[in-house]
Parts: sequence; C-alpha cells; structure tokens
Amino acid sequence: MKKFQVLRKMRRNLLAITALSATVLTACQKDSTSTEVLGNWARRSEFEGVSRTEGVSFVIGDKVYVGSGFDGTNRLNDFWNFDYTSGTWYKVAAFPGTARNSAVAFTINGKAYFGTGYDANGNKLNDFWEYDPSTDKWTQKADFAGGGRYNAVGFAIGNFGYIATGYDGNYLKDNWQYNPATDSWKQVASLTGSKRTEAVAFVHNGLAYVVSGQNNSLYLNDFYAYDPTTDSWTEKRKINSVDDDNSYDDEYGEYIKRSNATAFVMGNKAYLVAGNINGASKTVWEYDIANDLWTEKTALEASSREGLVGFSVSNRGFIVTGHNSSTRFDDCWEFFPEEEQTDIDN
Repeated sequence: MKKFQVLRKMRRNLLAITALSATVLTACQKDSTSTEVLGNWARRSEFEGVSRTEGVSFVIGDKVYVGSGFDGTNRLNDFWNFDYTSGTWYKVAAFPGTARNSAVAFTINGKAYFGTGYDANGNKLNDFWEYDPSTDKWTQKADFAGGGRYNAVGFAIGNFGYIATGYDGNYLKDNWQYNPATDSWKQVASLTGSKRTEAVAFVHNGLAYVVSGQNNSLYLNDFYAYDPTTDSWTEKRKINSVDDDNSYDDEYGEYIKRSNATAFVMGNKAYLVAGNINGASKTVWEYDIANDLWTEKTALEASSREGLVGFSVSNRGFIVTGHNSSTRFDDCWEFFPEEEQTDIDN
C-alpha cells in the first residue's frame, strides 16, 4: 500500500513539473513575440570616396551630399553627391578650407552651410562656409561666433541655422542662430539640459530635437525640443527606464543612451542609429514624435559602428561610413522600418 502511494505521489509530481514546463515554454514564446522587432536594412552602392568616419551629410532638394571626415590617417576635404535612385556617387567641388572631422552641416533655402570641427593639428575650428550646388562653389562666411569646437549639433529651421553643444576643451550647451540674409550670428536660448558632446539633432514640424551624447564620460538620458518661435526648450521623456509609475519605458533599460550616433526622420518618426554604447553599437531605436515614445527596431545589418552619418531624402532613410575601433567604413545602407528582416539585399 505504501509503495502504491509513493508511486502515485511521484506521478503527480511528474505531471506538475510537465505542466510547469509547458507554462514556462508558453510564457517564453509569448515574451519572444512581444519583443519581436521590425525593420529591414538593404545594402546600397558604397560611398565612392575613401572609407572614413565623423564626416557630414546634407540634403538640398532631392540631392544628397557626403564629405569631410577622418580616414584613420588624414583629415579629408572631399565631397560627393549621391544619386540614391541610381546608386551613383559623383564627386563635387572639394571643400577649400582646412580639412577636418567632427564638423556640422545644415541647409537653408537651397544652399548648404558647413563649419566647426577638428583639424590634423588638434585645432578646434570656428570657420564657416556656404556651398551653392548651382555653381558647385564654396564661399567663406562669417566665423561661427560661439568659438572653435567639435562634435556639436547643427540644424536648420525655416530661414535660420543653428549650432549648439559640442566640446571646446569644456562640454557645452550654448546655442547660436545663423542668419544667412545678414551673414550674422546671435546667441539664443541655451539647451536647458546637460552640457554634451557627440549628441544628435533632428528637425520635425518646426521643432528641433536634441538627444543622446555624453558629458564627463557619462551617457545622457535627457531629451529636449527647441522651438525657435518662442526661443525655448521643452523637456521630453527620459530615454531610459526611470518612470516606476508607468510601463511605457519598461523596455528602454539603458539601451537608448549613446554617443556619436546618427539620426534621420522618415514621416512622423525619427530613427537613432548605432553610435557608442561602451563600444561601437548597431542598435536602432524609433522615436514616435507625436507620442514621445521609443520602440526598438531591427539592428543595423552591418558592422557595429560610431561616427557614421545618416540622412533622409524623399522619405527614405540611409546611413553611410563610420568606424569601429581602427576600422573605417564606406558601406551605405537603406532602412525600411515596417518590413520584416530578411537576409537578401533589395
């Protein structure tokens, strides 16, 4: 009788373990589905210049330009026009000023503006230039009034350009407005949050957004939007898990914070790509601008990197160049945020 009771108890325990295993497996499957990410990267025609990092890109109409940067030995001054429809790169007029990396660029009314950065002699630069694609010529303009610096952010809203943050031997949070009509600079409201270098900026519906970067070797979690009509900054939600009362940031962890990344806008979403997160990264996060929410997307299907450039044209988003340790890249990739990941280049 006792032997029978022991066997029956063992059988009940085995059934309980089997049921528990099935529950755990189901939970794991549900968790896997809940964390599934979307997005597909397709390789495009390689950048035709030498491999490089920390260059710039700008878009004038439907024309994309990429140039400057560092190839591991030399600072560079070449610029290239990318025909994204055919995959062809065309060399344009070389920048006539000091070759550099870690500069900024933006466009206003059909012309590009380029300045700041770091040269081969360790100088932090404040010269500022205009590029006219109709003549393929560069013209020097009034020096940037904020002083020499590198790893700043540059953006344009309406008829004005802006250069903010960066590093000049100290971490910075100031913000300067450029008026091309008068070729003049004036200081406007400084970033409300932390000083920073190696941040990104993007523009949507008349507002500029500044996010990521680092200060004193710490990756930053604060995020701000600038409104030029009121000359004021508005804080957005933090980009890591800090809100214990709500679940929207449960998946953020510390994974969005980074430096030396790139960003581009497609439709009503912005994309923060790669960068440095205790080493070169390939992770991608989508920012829902209207709802102030972040969602992880498929990681870049190429080598991890920082110092890359990104751009969007005709609502298509691309990244190109960058570096991982001593390796510089010349590959170019296009992102399709709502597609499932594939292993086949489109």
